[in-house]
Amino acid sequence: MAGHRPMTVQDHVALVEIDLTGELMIAAAAASEDRLSPDRIDEVLEVDGADGDGADRVQP
Repeated sequence: MAGHRPMTVQDHVALVEIDLTGELMIAAAAASEDRLSPDRIDEVLEVDGADGDGADRVQP
């Protein structure tokens, strides 16, 4: 019987998404307002946000 090797598969995109989600959770927990504004989300995720007309943003 062959020995079992531990499989270490990493999905680098998923790891980045998990990290960004964590950053958003920390920012939301520290915020005094009820929701993070789109500008604050852009700041936390370190994106410019000025690349278009904002049509991809969900309005609160």
